[in-house]
Amino acid sequence: MTDATVSEAEIEVVRRPRRWHIAVFLLPALIVYSAVMILPLFETLRLSFFNTVDGQSTFVGLANFRTLFGDARWAADFWNALSNNVIFFVIHMLVQNPIGIALAALLSIPKLRGAAFYRTAIFLPTLLSFVIVGFIWKLILSPIWGVSPYLMDLVGLKSLFAPWLGKPGSALIAVSLISVWQYVGIPMMLIYAALLNIPEEVIEAAECDGVTGWAQFFKIKLPLILPAIGIISILTFVGNFNAFDLVYTVQGALAGPDGSTDILGTLLYRTFFGFQLQLGDRSMGATIATVMFLIILAGVSLYLFVIQRRIRRYQF
Repeated sequence: MTDATVSEAEIEVVRRPRRWHIAVFLLPALIVYSAVMILPLFETLRLSFFNTVDGQSTFVGLANFRTLFGDARWAADFWNALSNNVIFFVIHMLVQNPIGIALAALLSIPKLRGAAFYRTAIFLPTLLSFVIVGFIWKLILSPIWGVSPYLMDLVGLKSLFAPWLGKPGSALIAVSLISVWQYVGIPMMLIYAALLNIPEEVIEAAECDGVTGWAQFFKIKLPLILPAIGIISILTFVGNFNAFDLVYTVQGALAGPDGSTDILGTLLYRTFFGFQLQLGDRSMGATIATVMFLIILAGVSLYLFVIQRRIRRYQF
């Protein structure tokens, strides 16, 4: 054995200290999150397989799901709410997110004056309560005391005014656009942050090649912010299929007129808690909530395992 050889006994084993303080700090948040989110989720999933028979909770398997999709009354309400929810989501994807991207592109212009003021003004409605937003827009769009007819009369368009919230053909679109107005600041700020995160070397190289203005945005910046656009899209999907508050504030629990604004969230509320002459049904309410969870889970899984892999190569 040479002097360069060191026996195992002479090697001092250095062990990292156990970082118990991390678990101590995470434990309160984990307990609260489990109590508020995890346990109610599992209880809802469990409740969807039970029903009340002779005053007792009885396991019925998939009977509640067969009732939801097979019974004519339940199926009509569910498919109407689901179709309205899809329209609600599509309007946000086609209106809110493109507007948010365009606003972020404009605000990222270096020579733009008052950019901080514009960012604050556009993002401010996001901080408002949905109750305030719903009440304000009901007043604005009211055909009796609203300001919309007067403002449209000033520009000669009063003939186009209609009680949009009171017509089945336009109520859902009107509520969706109110939601777009309130939440357009979120995609704007996320895209704005992604644009600021693009390295200056990339922009300078594009300018040296003569790529400037909107051509630079579409050819250089837009592909680089695709991961952020993907995050915004999945957040929009999850938020819209969990939506309830704004529709409830503007149109009430019945989501009128004639159920034209009824989405899965309002259907779940009426089914679980009951409304007016409709008695609450916990089992069917849990069944609708389970279907909502599966729809959201399918959408999120599609994004994580299919879409995100395709756009990951654009990340730095």
